[in-house]
Amino acid sequence: MSWEAEADEIRRRREYARSQGGAEGIERQHSQGRLTVRERIDAVVDAGSFREFGRATATPEEAADGTTSYTPANYVLGFGKVGGRRVVVGGEDFTLKGGSPNAAGLRKSVYAEHLAVRYRLPLIRLLEGGGGSVRGSGRPGGTVGEPVHTEPRFRIIADALGQIPVASAALGAVAGFPAGRLVASHFSVMVREGSQVMAGGPALVERALGRPVTKEELGGHKVHIRSGVVDNLAADEPDALAQIRRFLSYLPANVWELPPRLASSDPEDRAEDELLDIVPRDRRKPFDMRRVMTLVADLESCFEIARGYGRDQVVMLARLAGQPVLLLGNDCRFYAGAMSAAGAQKVRRFIEFADTFHLPIVDFVDEPGFMIGPKAEAEGTIRYGMAAVSAAAQATVPWASVQVHKTFGVAGAAHYGPDAYLLLWPSAESGALPVEGGVAVAYRRELAAAEDPEALRTKLEADLRAGRSPFPRAESFSAHEIIDPRETRPMLCEWVDWIQGRLETLRGPVRFGFRP
Repeated sequence: MSWEAEADEIRRRREYARSQGGAEGIERQHSQGRLTVRERIDAVVDAGSFREFGRATATPEEAADGTTSYTPANYVLGFGKVGGRRVVVGGEDFTLKGGSPNAAGLRKSVYAEHLAVRYRLPLIRLLEGGGGSVRGSGRPGGTVGEPVHTEPRFRIIADALGQIPVASAALGAVAGFPAGRLVASHFSVMVREGSQVMAGGPALVERALGRPVTKEELGGHKVHIRSGVVDNLAADEPDALAQIRRFLSYLPANVWELPPRLASSDPEDRAEDELLDIVPRDRRKPFDMRRVMTLVADLESCFEIARGYGRDQVVMLARLAGQPVLLLGNDCRFYAGAMSAAGAQKVRRFIEFADTFHLPIVDFVDEPGFMIGPKAEAEGTIRYGMAAVSAAAQATVPWASVQVHKTFGVAGAAHYGPDAYLLLWPSAESGALPVEGGVAVAYRRELAAAEDPEALRTKLEADLRAGRSPFPRAESFSAHEIIDPRETRPMLCEWVDWIQGRLETLRGPVRFGFRP
């Protein structure tokens, strides 16, 4: 006697599990301009590479006539490949119960981190849905929202961040536990139209606050690109999935490996004439630091993250001579690049990210100091700033600092890691305070008593500025080199070759001590 009947039943259950919310549910999803979770998975992984986990996971439901049907688990999970490298990918099925997890779906979603950590693979989350429901699952074992082994459920989410790259996309309304998962990522992206991120939805908020509010007001992209909850904004779902693929391309599969260095067709000795006059001689005129960064990095390799948050600081993933690196810089067009509370949190986060995945850091420095004033004090800028300084001081990865323009005050220390390879441009200027502010403070009485305060101020500032020339620093070997700005790329590409042996010593997890 064979097991043909059982084999048929396995096939039948797999068909149920793949049916999602049925034709009606799928059509409803498409009518709102959104892909189904299986379509999203197919779009983010290499063609034909997805291998599903739990293909027969579905909840049996017995009808009055004794027949049995099955409701699929509304979380799809499995292995795939991105750029030929294996990943774990999973996401909610919004065609079933609006993405709110049923019992089997919740178990699969909790298992996603375990699967990725166990096999040391990057994790991609495709999120659309809410958390638990007070209505429960309708089956023994409590409500759907009830934790499954509370400690492992949240411990594994935290542990994953220290071991594997985690990238998440908000592709619709994401609330409750899925929203928590979204931010527990190294990279998060949301779609401009139709996606929101909320701890609690409009009904809960209206009940608590007594006034109606829309999903967009609560957690639309205009809120969260500036709040820092989400890193990047995508034009549509294909763009969001393409950004995840690109993000992962810079990273190792796990912390026991190194970032993949690729062959580069961009000449290492490329010297851009534009860099020679990109910094104006008039110190009050701004310039485009992003342009500096993109001219130095391998062509078309720069991928900016979190542009809308902490706008005084610039963070990019890029390549130099094919080596993945983290680029940091100041945007002098936003409060002169002064480090704000948000900017400091951004810098700290990405220094720790680079440490975790062994990405060398290249910092393009134009730092006038911490943001000052009542608003900056109310936001706790000095505390967050010192946390960023601490992260830089304890960084384990190779670090190169290119002082393009200013370095003033304590905030400047956030741009120089231990034993940083230090290159100075002729436009570099350093000190405890900017000349203008320093003169106003140090010579306050003299200026007040002068017959022509403005003439005295101008003379004092010129005298002090002459003493801050980068040439004496280079002469005394307080920096490794003073360079023609056009030499920046060739010298950094040489540095990339020098650090390869050091990178080999960094494999494995890193630990961070307490920071303010």
